[in-house]
Amino acid sequence: MRINKFLAEQGIASRRRADEMIAAGRVKINGIEATLGASVEDGDEVLLDDVPVLATEKKEEYYIMNKPKGVICTVSDDRGRKTVMDLLPENAGRVFPVGRLDYETEGLLILTNDGDLAFRLTHPTSEIPKMYLVRIAGTLTEKDLNPIRSGVELDGVMTKKCKAHIVETNKAYTKVHITITEGRNRQVRRMFEAIGKTVEFLKRISIGKLKIGGMDRGAVRSLTDEEIAYLKGI
Repeated sequence: MRINKFLAEQGIASRRRADEMIAAGRVKINGIEATLGASVEDGDEVLLDDVPVLATEKKEEYYIMNKPKGVICTVSDDRGRKTVMDLLPENAGRVFPVGRLDYETEGLLILTNDGDLAFRLTHPTSEIPKMYLVRIAGTLTEKDLNPIRSGVELDGVMTKKCKAHIVETNKAYTKVHITITEGRNRQVRRMFEAIGKTVEFLKRISIGKLKIGGMDRGAVRSLTDEEIAYLKGI
C-alpha cells in the first residue's frame, strides 16, 4: 500500500496532505525517511514526526458541517486559531476536512477518515460541481458575468467554463449563484476580482447533490447512509 494511502486510512490526513508531510521529511518507514510513492507492507514501522503510526481497524465516519467565517480548515493551527475540528462532537473520531474553505468563507464542508473518498472528491479529474452564494459590492449585470462563465486567467491558466446567474440585485449589492468544477486556491474570489468586482460574502451551499439545507452556522451532523452512498458513487 502506498504510504499516502496508509496515512489517510489511519485518519492522519487526506492523501494530498499526507504527500505534503512526506515531502517535508516528516514521515519515516523503518527508520528511513519516506519518499513520495513509497510503499508500506505488513510489519513495517511508520513514524510521523518520530511518533509511531499504528495500523488499526477504523470505523469510517462522515460528517457535514456549515463552516462559519473565522474558522480554518485544518486539523490544528500553530497560531491558536479555531479550527473546524473544534466544532466536531466530542465523540467524533480522527477525521479531517475534505478540501478547504478559506478563513473568510463559510458553508458546506465534508469531514471524514475515508481517505479513498476524500481523494476522489478532491482530485481535479472528478470535476464535481460545487455551488456558491456570492455577494458582490455594487451592481452587476448578467452580461458582466460572461467572462466568468467563459473562463478568466488566474496565475497564467484559464479557469474552466462554469455556470453563474444573478439571484438578487440592488444599488448596494448583487447576489450570484456560481457553480464551478475546480478547486483552485481562493478561486471564486479571484474570478470576481479578475472582472473588477469585490466579494463581500461567500458561502458554499452544495457539493454535487449534497446541500447544506437549513443547518445553522457551525452546526455539524453525520451524513446519512443515502448521502454517503451518493458521494461514493460520484
